[in-house]
Amino acid sequence: MARRLVNPAAACQGCGLVKAGFLGVFSPFHSQRLPLSSPKRGSVQKNYSSCLANLTKEGSHWTGTRSRSSLSLHSSKFVSKRTACLVATEPPPAATEEPEMDFPKEIFLKDYKKPDYLFDTVDLEFQLGSDETIVTSKIAVSPGNEGTSSPLVLHGRDLKLLSIKVNGTELKSDKYTVDPRHLTILTPPAGVFNLEIVTEIYPQLNTSLEGLYRTTGNFCTQCEAEGFRKITYFQDRPDVMAKYTCRIEGDKTLYPVLLSNGNLIKQGDLEGGKHYALWEDPFKKPCYLFALVAGQYECREGSFVTCSGRKVTLRIWTPAEDLPKTSHAMYSLKEAMKWDEEVFGLEYDLDLFNIVVTPDFNMGAMENKSLNVFQSRLVLASPETATDGDYAAILGVIGHEYFHNWTGNRVTCRDWFQLTLKEGLTVFRDQEFSSDLGCRTVKRIADVSKLRSYQFPQDAGPMAHPIRPHSYIKMDNFYTVTVYEKGAEVVRMYKTLFGASGFRKGMDLYFQRHDGQAVTCEDFYSAMCDANNAQLPNFLQWYSQAGTPTVKVTSAYDASSQTFSLKFSQEVPPTPGQPMKEPMFIPVAVGLVDSTGKDMPLTSIYSDGILRTVSNDGQPIFTTVLQFNKKEEEFIFNNVPERPVPSLLRGYSAPIRLDSDLTESDLYFLLANDSDEFNRWEAGQVLARKLMLSLVADFQQQKTLALNPKFVDGLRAILRSTSLDKEFIAKAITLPGQGEIMDMMAVADPDAVHAVRTFIKKELASQLKDDLLAAATSNRSSEAYAFNHDNVARRALKNTCLAYLTSMNEPDVTELALKEYNSATNMTDQFAALAALSQNPGQVRDDALLDFYNKWKHDYLVVSKWFALQATLDIPGNVANVRKLLSHPAFDMRNPNKVYSLIGGFCGSPVSFHAKDGSGYKFLGEVVLQLDKINPQVASRMVSAFSRWRRYDETRQALAKAQLEMIISANGLSENVYEIASKSLAA
Repeated sequence: MARRLVNPAAACQGCGLVKAGFLGVFSPFHSQRLPLSSPKRGSVQKNYSSCLANLTKEGSHWTGTRSRSSLSLHSSKFVSKRTACLVATEPPPAATEEPEMDFPKEIFLKDYKKPDYLFDTVDLEFQLGSDETIVTSKIAVSPGNEGTSSPLVLHGRDLKLLSIKVNGTELKSDKYTVDPRHLTILTPPAGVFNLEIVTEIYPQLNTSLEGLYRTTGNFCTQCEAEGFRKITYFQDRPDVMAKYTCRIEGDKTLYPVLLSNGNLIKQGDLEGGKHYALWEDPFKKPCYLFALVAGQYECREGSFVTCSGRKVTLRIWTPAEDLPKTSHAMYSLKEAMKWDEEVFGLEYDLDLFNIVVTPDFNMGAMENKSLNVFQSRLVLASPETATDGDYAAILGVIGHEYFHNWTGNRVTCRDWFQLTLKEGLTVFRDQEFSSDLGCRTVKRIADVSKLRSYQFPQDAGPMAHPIRPHSYIKMDNFYTVTVYEKGAEVVRMYKTLFGASGFRKGMDLYFQRHDGQAVTCEDFYSAMCDANNAQLPNFLQWYSQAGTPTVKVTSAYDASSQTFSLKFSQEVPPTPGQPMKEPMFIPVAVGLVDSTGKDMPLTSIYSDGILRTVSNDGQPIFTTVLQFNKKEEEFIFNNVPERPVPSLLRGYSAPIRLDSDLTESDLYFLLANDSDEFNRWEAGQVLARKLMLSLVADFQQQKTLALNPKFVDGLRAILRSTSLDKEFIAKAITLPGQGEIMDMMAVADPDAVHAVRTFIKKELASQLKDDLLAAATSNRSSEAYAFNHDNVARRALKNTCLAYLTSMNEPDVTELALKEYNSATNMTDQFAALAALSQNPGQVRDDALLDFYNKWKHDYLVVSKWFALQATLDIPGNVANVRKLLSHPAFDMRNPNKVYSLIGGFCGSPVSFHAKDGSGYKFLGEVVLQLDKINPQVASRMVSAFSRWRRYDETRQALAKAQLEMIISANGLSENVYEIASKSLAA
């Protein structure tokens, strides 16, 4: 499954306004322990609540061509017209409530048991109807353990059982039991037997968007993690792998396209205007990788010739009007297939690969075998409607889902606790893919920034869990930045330790051993170590311990012996359920920089009683990896002729917080000289964080704020550099996000942090105005849009400078931003100019936002950017503005992308969400309860914004706690929201 949900920050990428301090509400936080004192909940309503019956469907159509009217400082307001919402879901009739359910059950990794029964083949038949769909499953069942006589327990949700047969004979009612979550066959036959089950389901009622659901007239599935049980009764667990066939019948006019996994075996017409398609998947898979799509689609077709000479047909299916926007996705798919062959030797294994685009999807995308399903935003792109950030996201996520074909599909997870086995590994692979096709340093900076902004807060909060959690209540809450992004960092550490060739050997052995199997994280670890004949003591702690290690480093130089020592100590903070921690295995990439700014060659290092020679076939080594795996450890470098400045944790070689004794002068030196570009950026970020924290303290004490001239000079030098990559310059002059600074405070103060960041930004804009203007002007271009690194870098630098300049709110730079807005020939530049103008409340901002909406109201993806921009603004009174946008005709609470844009974006605004009067908390509390009746998965992601409520002052704590208590006491609360809210309260 796609590692990232739709993040409204992405809509603002390249405009210099991205907030690096969002709370991570776009990944559902998972928690570990259920408080024993929690009261028993009452009945839980169906996901498709009858309250939706009052919602009305809006039409779906595209309106005329884009308006080219310009906006001026004094332009008049436009009259907003009601827009047609492309992604509305038809309202279901009233639904009945489920019977009262038991207390939420916590599932533990330690309780894992192999399945009592295995499924060898699964033949599915779907009769798609407007009101109901009939599903027939025929399963070849065999004992999981010889001589087993256990009941066969099948999962099921929201199903109507029509019939059940064993070996062709109807099963009598006393031979099985049915409850709202299970179908149990009490005494199955010994040995192999055939099981046939017929169920009736109601996809048009399924607003949860998991299982089989119907949206905008089309059928679609989402089965990971536990959606298949909403389709038919089944052992819905990833270690039950089988070969599938799927026969789909439907109205030929309504559903001309019928797709499933694998190869199309046959198709034809039926009586009554219907037709059918029969699909066969030759590879064993778990049920979470099953997919079905039916509806009105057209496709862009391409092809790819594999390294063995096989021709693979590639198809991207989307509504006809969106086909022109799929060219970049097709390019991305071909590049991913080529890259996986070249880097990992992994060839695609079928002759057909399908991608389907849908506007209503809970996650970013899903890697179903040979039939990937994507949210529209991560496929559709044109220069006029998509930003550079969108193009980059499409490249990365198309790659991510394709790479799952081997890391997730061919080798899958034994159980859901092993999720990082496929997701952490595949995130690492898509990061490497994007790095190779773009700028590696900039990509690394972006990935580390995301880790610090989202994952570090999760590690330090009530939802902290290891990359392989010990327990969960609701699997949907398990798709987190810890499992994905931190999991990717753990995979990266293998490559750091073994090098590219050693990592490749480990991957080859992993596939050789486990192709076609459902395995564990230990299996991956063993393959890596065995392939490299290595041992990594306590490395597996990364899979079992939560929390971000803090590593402290002190240095000393002995001129007489020409030795330089680094003393390391580490501490892993206590987290819920884990008060005591063992030392972690931490690879620290280190270089030593001499007084001229050059890297020193490294010869030998003494540690733990052993002298290790640093060599590479006689070639000088300038970076080495220290294996730090004790509570405290010292490394002594020999033959060091002068005191160096150490460049620590190069390339960010481990996901830790680093606290070193580097002085301010050392940091400025590294900022100017370090050969490791990531550490050049990092030196600037450390300086900026220290400056911001110091000014926050001054602000809280009502002292006059003043900017360190040396800091300004450092940024000026970077800005004027002609040798640095322009996108790197844009990153280097961007301040740390508000959330990152709040995360470093004992008591988070969003108002103070916002005031200080605003002050620094305006002061830098004022003092660097000439340099910023020069960069903004020299990087303008009237050439046709091209998505390549040089052009992306140029736009990134120009738009970052524009955002700085516009923050001054001076007429000349406002006119400049308006000129950029009106003359922009692509969405990247136009949206960046709009974001820059939106920093300052007033008529110009209001006119620009209204003008943008009227130009783009026909394009729902662009409108989502518009929602996200307004939601993330830190202007006074924005809570009321966002509340008003809930009633906007273009907003649809049933569409996850729009919820992530508006509600998720709002949660990422520290000033608005954490408004001192509690209005932001009250707003989110109300929305969560409304969302929970529609889509519990999305609701739980939103409620996670409350998870760190104890980080704030007492007033905010009381207001946030009141909303959590209100949520937890609501009737019919879903397990998804209950788990997050209850764990947050219990922290």
